[in-house]
Amino acid sequence: MTRPVDSGVILIARIALAVLFLWGGVMKLLGYAGFVGYLHSKGVPFVQIAAPIAVIVEALGGLLLVVGYKTRPLGLIMAAYTVATAVLGHDFWNVTDAALQRDMVIHFWKNIGIAGGFLLLFVTGAGRISIDGARAPRGGLGL
Repeated sequence: MTRPVDSGVILIARIALAVLFLWGGVMKLLGYAGFVGYLHSKGVPFVQIAAPIAVIVEALGGLLLVVGYKTRPLGLIMAAYTVATAVLGHDFWNVTDAALQRDMVIHFWKNIGIAGGFLLLFVTGAGRISIDGARAPRGGLGL
């Protein structure tokens, strides 16, 4: 990073991405039976394994994004998870109702866009306003 403002912008991006996942993870946990039923209805394999993994990835992943811990590998994990949820949860190609299909297309591409944000975090890292940034070695000139 070359500008001091970069870390602040990256912090805002991390929080913006995290809010969706923290909220989603908590809602899935609170309505766990309904979430499991939804996964069954979508034909997700190994639901008894997939459901707790989804809750953990969303809740813990969201928390780690906020604090900026292990952000580069987390970015890859979250990008892959978000693409997988797009394919499994927003399968517009299987929907026949036009209004519902339009909605699914929007959600599918929204997930792909979010995955792009996670890939950017993989490249940029968490910035200095993070646990990762606090642990990073600094140059002799305070850089």
